[in-house]
Amino acid sequence: MSEYSAKSLHDGLVAHGLILPTTVQGVFGRSAVFEDVLQRVADLITRMAKDDGAEVMLFPPVLERKTLERSGYLESFPHLAGSVFSFTGDDAQHKELCSRVHHGEPWADLQSMTDVVLIPAACYPLYPHLAGRLPKGGRTVDMQHWVFRHEPSPEPTRMQSFRVREFVRAGSPEEVVAWRDLWLERGLGMLRKLGLPAEADTASDPFFGRGGRMLAAGQREAKLKFEVLVPVISRENPTALCSFNYHQDHFGQPFGIQTEDGKVAHTACLGFGMERVVMALFRTHGYVPVEWPRAVREVLWP
Repeated sequence: MSEYSAKSLHDGLVAHGLILPTTVQGVFGRSAVFEDVLQRVADLITRMAKDDGAEVMLFPPVLERKTLERSGYLESFPHLAGSVFSFTGDDAQHKELCSRVHHGEPWADLQSMTDVVLIPAACYPLYPHLAGRLPKGGRTVDMQHWVFRHEPSPEPTRMQSFRVREFVRAGSPEEVVAWRDLWLERGLGMLRKLGLPAEADTASDPFFGRGGRMLAAGQREAKLKFEVLVPVISRENPTALCSFNYHQDHFGQPFGIQTEDGKVAHTACLGFGMERVVMALFRTHGYVPVEWPRAVREVLWP
């Protein structure tokens, strides 16, 4: 496949029944073949992490709203957040709601904000549970969650809801940075072992507004974020398949996370965009997994 574009990838995935499109950009189903490859990648990541002693935790795809508010996410990424609203009215308001729906009229004002939001990043549910003093050597947690970000796009790699395999490290600055750097090398090695032309580079988050550009520049300058990039929809602008983020004390301060000696803990996270890794494999090796190179199949189907 020589053509790199969002449309060619989308059309190829649809034509081979790998994704099931809807009328909303960035929202689609996944086929059994797509899910099988995704699970194989997840199993490979698990094998890579088997000796790390990580605790496994799983949270639902919704997060306490107060946790999001404490995290500072709305200050940096208000355009990506997804709040959950629900109907709490009486019979008369319900009748009005149904009438508006049937007539194609707006009905958002008849709903109220709930106490939950959609998870914007896989690590966010964890931080309240790390509060207090960490054990010697800190803690490492392994999670995989559905994440929501409101950025509709025709690019199949830019989804509104997707899965991230996330590891979080909490401890001293030295422990956290060393762990992040170790996993950066692991991530590069894994993707290259799968036959993907992966390269690492410094990166920044999509901060909102004029002030966000300054935050992004500072993040790059301090090398707080790295991404592993692979051409998926463009050779010139490769796609980030995984990211490695050093938060410093951004979460340790508001959530009261302390090291063994009582200092504010630092944290880092790394995340594999599971659907993006799968799409990169289809884009690189073709849409039929049984026809992939033998060396790649031996890694995923050992």
